[in-house]
Amino acid sequence: MALTAGIVGLPNVGKSTLFNAITKSQVTSENYPFATIDPNIGVTVVPDERVDTLAAMYEPDNVVYTTFEFTDVAGLVRGASKGEGLGNQFLAHIREVDAICQVVRCFDDPNVTHVDGSVNPVRDIETIQIELIMADIEMIERRLPKIEKKAKLKTEKDVVREFSLLKVIHAHLMDSKPIRSLNLAEDDKKNIKHFNFLTLKPMIYVCNVSEDTISAPYENDYVKAVEEVAIANDSEIVPISAKIEQELSELDDDERDMFLEEMGLTHSGLTDLIHASYQALNLRTFFTAGKKEVRAWTFKKGMKAPACAGVIHSDFEKGFIRAETIAYDDLIEAGSEAAAKRLGNFRLEGKDYVVKDGDVLHFRFSN
Repeated sequence: MALTAGIVGLPNVGKSTLFNAITKSQVTSENYPFATIDPNIGVTVVPDERVDTLAAMYEPDNVVYTTFEFTDVAGLVRGASKGEGLGNQFLAHIREVDAICQVVRCFDDPNVTHVDGSVNPVRDIETIQIELIMADIEMIERRLPKIEKKAKLKTEKDVVREFSLLKVIHAHLMDSKPIRSLNLAEDDKKNIKHFNFLTLKPMIYVCNVSEDTISAPYENDYVKAVEEVAIANDSEIVPISAKIEQELSELDDDERDMFLEEMGLTHSGLTDLIHASYQALNLRTFFTAGKKEVRAWTFKKGMKAPACAGVIHSDFEKGFIRAETIAYDDLIEAGSEAAAKRLGNFRLEGKDYVVKDGDVLHFRFSN
């Protein structure tokens, strides 16, 4: 599943530092605006303890976790929708991602400049939201005159529906509200999918906090303020210390565990961010398991067995016969595949089976 989340935010909020930690790559991270212009793309492993448990059970030759793609987009500034700060280029990069992770600064540090002169995460969120809204408004205002005559003639139902829908969305945007907060029917979302509207994309607010507050981030007043905004916008928040995450990314497993314990943490904040991004895009995981390989695969919630087979290889989908299926929990409770079969927990599912998160699948197909 080639889906990606874009890391966005104002300059100097910690985007590139966070991206370095996610991908263990070294992109430019400087204390001035526009240090990053071209988007950097990185792939990271999706942590999943179920993979480790299955690997211990099957003792395979190879273990493969599923992955997720993040794009680091350069810092936006006020006026980006009008081209300020190379804004049009940056907005185009955001348009290409499937979900948005907006990093907001939730710490004070006189040595790190802020593009607006002071730390105010709510203002930063509003700045970016306005720019995204303005970009969507501009797109609609370019489209409406092109279809208005046809819509008034009412000879093409699709055009009439599109015109009506865009007018509703335009009014909503003009009220300074993102499209994602508009209660659109699924068919309507499909009809406007090709516009790639920025404010329709799922939004996750990443609160970049200091090392001193990461052990109790929700006591941070900045984080509390962002949480209120997130609730109002039906979005999630993920508190992270980008600085700590970058330090963690440079340690081996034993050193990481010791460092986390010293910081009073049970796991990396990146784990929360990756899982939040996964959930925002309605992504789920199924597994294939055997002596040769235990592997996690990403699929979209609601996909049926043939389509999931196609995630592995297009030939599997074309020649799909059935899927031998067992729920992860049933397999672990049984203790082995053989025991699960004796207990009757293995099922043969056909083309209409909707795959569930955690299913362990063996696909049968014809060449």
